[in-house]
Amino acid sequence: MIRIRLARVGKKGRPSYRIVVADITAPRDGSYLEWIGNYDPMADPPLVTLKNERASHWLSMGAVPSDAVARIMDQNGLIERTQTQKTATKKNADTSSGGAPAAVVAPTDDGPSEETEVEEAQAVEESGNGEAPAE
Repeated sequence: MIRIRLARVGKKGRPSYRIVVADITAPRDGSYLEWIGNYDPMADPPLVTLKNERASHWLSMGAVPSDAVARIMDQNGLIERTQTQKTATKKNADTSSGGAPAAVVAPTDDGPSEETEVEEAQAVEESGNGEAPAE
């Protein structure tokens, strides 16, 4: 299988990447079939050069771009990237909602009525300290 991906070049602390077409089993910085562009993330804005006709050729031959290269090609208008759906883990769910997961309460017939919820809210407002009254 052929993949279009980034190969790292550059100094320590100053990364720069080549956009290469390589066999999927080849190492990240190993052998590649063709060098089709450059990506410099340290520039402001990040600098991208890409041979669009060669990238189109390899895509038509069945090459699959990596996520980073798909993002670059989407910005250049070469392909339309589909958003990947990530599974929410426990850690991701906690951080996405501001630290505390939101509780979802399903209404029940035998639960407290709307009147008791209103009364509790009024009691909290009257107490002035923001705490619920002790029961």
